[in-house]
Order: sequence, then C-alpha cells, then structure tokens
Amino acid sequence: MKSLKKDVDDEKNMKTATDVKTWKNAVKSCPHFGSLTIVALIVIGILCPTHMKYDNNFFGLENIVILKQDLQIDNKNGPIPGCNLFSGKWVFDNVTYPLYKEGDCSFMGYRFPACEKYGRKDFKYQNWRWQPHHCDIPRFNGIALLEKLRGKKFMYVGDSVGRNQWESMICLVKSYIPPSSLKSWKLESKGNLLNFYSIEYNVTIGFYWAPFLLESNVDNPRNHSKYPRTVRIKSIQKHGRHWTDADILVFDSFAWWTEHWVTLVWGSLGSPDAVSKELEINPRLYEIALNTWSEWLEMQINTNKTKMFFMSPSPYHYGANVADIFNCHDQKEPIFDEKYWPSSVKRSMMQIAESSIEKLEQRGVKIEYLNVTQLSGYRIDAHPSIYMDKPFWRRFSDCLHWCLPGVPDAWNEILYAYIMNS
Repeated sequence: MKSLKKDVDDEKNMKTATDVKTWKNAVKSCPHFGSLTIVALIVIGILCPTHMKYDNNFFGLENIVILKQDLQIDNKNGPIPGCNLFSGKWVFDNVTYPLYKEGDCSFMGYRFPACEKYGRKDFKYQNWRWQPHHCDIPRFNGIALLEKLRGKKFMYVGDSVGRNQWESMICLVKSYIPPSSLKSWKLESKGNLLNFYSIEYNVTIGFYWAPFLLESNVDNPRNHSKYPRTVRIKSIQKHGRHWTDADILVFDSFAWWTEHWVTLVWGSLGSPDAVSKELEINPRLYEIALNTWSEWLEMQINTNKTKMFFMSPSPYHYGANVADIFNCHDQKEPIFDEKYWPSSVKRSMMQIAESSIEKLEQRGVKIEYLNVTQLSGYRIDAHPSIYMDKPFWRRFSDCLHWCLPGVPDAWNEILYAYIMNS
C-alpha cells in the first residue's frame, strides 16, 4: 500500500510540473507567445461560448492556440528509400479515385462513415488522392495483399478511429474480391473483436476495441458512454492476450486521451481494496499508459513473427455545434496551405509516442510509426459532419471520424506499401 500511495502522490504533482515545463518551453521557443496567448484567449471568449460542448468532450478548447512546428520525419527505413510518404499534397483525381464505391461496401459502421447513405450530396471528398512530393504510393491491390497475408492474422487495435481505418481496409480488399468468391468470407463479432475472415486465403483482418489500450470501464464496444472514465493504468493483459498471436498489429490510441478528466485505478476495477485518483488528463498520463503498453509488448510479443505499427493522432476539426466557426460542416475543399498544422493535436503527445517507440527499438522491439497527422489535418472537408444515421446527431457535427471512401484509405495505402515491402 505504501508504493500505491506514493504513485498517487506522484500523480498529484505531475500535472503542475508538466504544465510549468510546457509553458517555459513554449515561451522560450516563441518570444511573442505571451501576447499571442492573450489574443487567442480573447478570441476564444468571443467565438466559443462555454455551453458549446460535444457529447464525448473530444473538442476541448485548450488546444486552440496553435504552436506550429514543422515535422521532420525520418523515413530512411520506409518502403520507398529516400521518400517521405507523409510529406505531400492532396491531388484531385476523379479518374482513378475513389478506389471503391460506398454502396459496394456493406461493412461500414452503423453511425459512420457512410456519409453518402445518410444524405451528403457533394461527393468531391471521395476524389482526392494523397501524393507524396518525391515518389508515388504503390497502387493498392487487394489480391496481392491477400496473397501476402495468406495464413496470417492482421489486427487493428484502438478506438473508433481505428475501427474507421479497419472498415476502410475491408472496403479496399472487398473491392477486389469477385462476387462469386464473397461466400468464402465471414464477418465475426465476439466481445471486443470484429473479424473479417477469408476461408480461401485463411486470412483474418480484425479490429479490437481498446480505446485507452489499457483496461478501462469503457471497454464495451457497444456501450462506452460512461463517466467518469476509469482506467487501470498498469493493466493491459485483459486486452493484450487477444493480440499475441497476430502477425500484424496496428495500434491507435489518442482521442480518448484528450478528454478532460480520468480516474486512475491501482488494483481491480470495482474492488474495495483498489486505490483510485481522479486527475485532469495531461501528457504525463499518456506517457505512463504507453510505458505499460511498451513493457507488455517487450515481454509478450514475438518480434520475429509479429510486425507492428503505431498510428500518429488523427486530427479533428473543432466545433460540436454546426454554427461554430471552427466546424467542419459544409466544408467542400481540403486545406492547401502545406504549413497548416491541426490545432487539435498536441505535439507533446506525439513526442511521447515517438519516444516510446524509439526506446522500444533500442530494446529490440521494432514498431513503424505512421505519421499521418498532418496529411489528415488538411482534410477538413472529409468528416461525416451531420451525415449520420440518427436525427439527434443532426444538431451536431462529427469532425473526428472520416467518411469512406476517404482519408483512412490513404492511411491504408501507406500501410499497404510497408506490408508489401516487408
């Protein structure tokens, strides 16, 4: 119990220390930071009344001050030597894109990302192709991927953005399967796991719901609207035991770490002997979570068998209310300013993920970091917005997830290049 008490005391102090350090670094890097912050706070007070609030609190306004930092991504080990697949621009291409039709993919989620089905009338968002500056992304070929994956298990792990990417991959692959062969495919749902299984290729492409990666009280994929969010900060085995036999793992965990408060638990959820502490979410908590994840991977994953990827944050565009000035609603073009940085993404959290992956590599555990944040940030036009299945949502705008066909297809095209090159 003494060690548990010490952990709680440490958590109590970590936010202040982190905030002070972040403030000092910001002021040091930008001499005008103080005056810019004052101006930004005034603008927020005028434009963003406090009553504007998204259902899942994803749109916290603490990130609205943009500290632009250009990303210099080391891609020396990427699938195309000398080419940074994550630096480029969106090119309109209505000849070869979209890679599939929404109506031909019956595996999309009930709420999103079937934007066309739920009333979106402009379809230009489907015709944008991600073009790196100095090379071309290999053309996706579903049959070639299935042959590469024959006899293997491929799994996405994370939250609803991860499911968004999984649905994209299923739609991409399905577009290559002849109608006569579809009978050999099965969609299975069990607990936190969704599997798309091919009898012909003996391939499983799955998604596992674990929004914090760690054990939490929101682990039910169909009922996770619980407050306060409660996380067992040192517990991952409940989920991880379902991942150990995978040949490819794609991790995603960011959005749920941007909410305001979380209750950390040492011990079992609901146990009278457990020690808990409610804390405001900050980057240090994300670091502790990724440390737990890293330690588990090092001990439990056979790196000679399993290839792993970690997705950088998928940005969201501010504004829950459709009248909000920062909203994605009714946006019909990407952002073309290549210096644009999505203000919803904290660079400090990205640095924590990058550091965790670098430390794992030093210990012999290789994880490819797919830095899709900036390329996705340009696509303010590609969110579901109000085009979802329930009338209630028409009052709000989903600027977190993505319509399909759309942005997650580009993520999977890049992922495809890595897999085919391995």
